[in-house]
Amino acid sequence: MNPSDPRSPDLIVCARWVAPMEPAGLLLEDHAVVVKDGRIQALLPASEARRSHNAGQTINLPRHILLPGLINLHTHAAMSLMRGLADDLPLMQWLNEHIWPAEGRHVSPDFVYDGTLLACAEMIKGGVTCFNDMYFYPAHAARAVLDAGMRAALGMICIEFPTAYASDAEDYLSKGLATRDEFRSEPLLSFCLAPHAPYTVSDRSFGQIAMYAAELDVPVHLHLHETEDEIRESVARFGVRPVERLHRLGLIGPNLIAVHGVHLADDEIELLAAQGASVAHCPSSNLKLASGIARVGRFVEAGLNTGIGTDGAASNNRLDLFEEMRLAALLAKAESGRANSVPAEAALRMATIDAARALGLDDRIGSLVPGKNADICAVQLDGVALSPVYHPLSHLVYAAARSDVSHVWVGGRMLLAEGRLTLLDETRLAAKARMWQAQIADLA
Repeated sequence: MNPSDPRSPDLIVCARWVAPMEPAGLLLEDHAVVVKDGRIQALLPASEARRSHNAGQTINLPRHILLPGLINLHTHAAMSLMRGLADDLPLMQWLNEHIWPAEGRHVSPDFVYDGTLLACAEMIKGGVTCFNDMYFYPAHAARAVLDAGMRAALGMICIEFPTAYASDAEDYLSKGLATRDEFRSEPLLSFCLAPHAPYTVSDRSFGQIAMYAAELDVPVHLHLHETEDEIRESVARFGVRPVERLHRLGLIGPNLIAVHGVHLADDEIELLAAQGASVAHCPSSNLKLASGIARVGRFVEAGLNTGIGTDGAASNNRLDLFEEMRLAALLAKAESGRANSVPAEAALRMATIDAARALGLDDRIGSLVPGKNADICAVQLDGVALSPVYHPLSHLVYAAARSDVSHVWVGGRMLLAEGRLTLLDETRLAAKARMWQAQIADLA
C-alpha cells in the first residue's frame, strides 16, 4: 500500500512481544500494532505488517514488549509539588497538621498547573498514559494534561470546608460542572464526581452527587474505608459504617470508584461486587501511612473490579505503577497466605483494562484491540537485570521497572522516545519544582 494512499496507516510498531490484555492471557510473538488516525487498525505478525502496509512511520523494537498504556486509577497529581513534605506520619496527623495547612497557604491555579505538569512528566516516563485525578482547580489540571498530551479523568471535587478554590460544597460542584462543560469536547479528557471522603462530605452533598452521577453517567471517585479511625467516626456520627451509609444514600453502584478499601468486611466486599462497583488499590500509600493492607485477593475472588493507583506523590512518594503492580501482587500473597493470590497477569490487568473499566473507558483504552485508541507503552526487556526472559507478562510485574519504559504513545502520538520526553522539557519542570520548594519551605 502506498503511504500516500488515504487508507495507509500512520504508524506501525513491531516488537518481540505484544500483550493485548484482551483476551486474557494472550501473548503475541513478533507482532506489530498498526495505527491509523490515532486508533489501532490491526494487530498482525510483524512480517505481514511490513509486507502488506506501507506506513508513514515504522518503528522496530526487537527487544521489547508492547502493552496498553498504564492507567493510574487514583492520584492527586498537583501534590507532586509536596513530595516528601511530611513523611512518616499517620493519615489524619499528616492531613491536619501538614498537608491541609500547606494547601491553604499555597494551592492556586499556577500551583495546580505546574504540579500537574510535573506529575504528567513522571507518569509518561513510567508508561502511564491516563490517570484519574482528584484535586482543586481542575480546569488548570486539564490545561496541563493537554499540554502534556496525556489522557486524564478529572475530578469534580466536593468537600464541606472552604478553600481558595471554593467556598462550600455547592460552590465546589458548580465549579466542577462548569469545568466539565468547558472541556467536554476534548477527546483526551473525561470527568468524575469526586467527593473527598465520607468524613468530609455531608449527606446532603452526597445526595446531590448521586443525582448528578445518575444524570451525567459519570463515575463517583472517593476515599472509602481507608483507615479504622474513619470507620469508628462514621459509626459514632451516623450509626453505620461508611459503606452502609453510602449504600443508603444511593451511591453504591457501577459508577463508584472506592479508593483504598483497606478495611472492608466480607459483606461489604460482596455488596460492592454485586453492585458492580470498583476499588482503586493504592498499596504504597496504604503502607506508608500505616493505613493497612487491603484484602485484594478477596476482592478478586468476589468479582470486585479492582484497579491500581499511586495516590499522590505527597503520600507515596512516587507515581510509579510498576512498583504498585509488584506490591499489589506480593502483598496479596502475604495477606492471604497463598502464593497464587493475584498472579502477575492479574496485577497487570489492574493497571490496564480493569482500571479502564472502572472509569467507564474500557471501550476506548486499556487494551490493544482494533478500534481502540492507540495508547501504547513499550518496555525493553533485555537488560542484565531482566535476563533471561522466560515469561514476559510475569517479568513486567516482578522484574521490570519504570526505567525500562522506552516509548509511549497516546492516541498514536509519541510522548516518549528512547526514554526521552518529546513534548515536555524536564530541565524546565525541575526548575519550576525548585521554585515551589523554596516558597513552601519558607512558610512550612
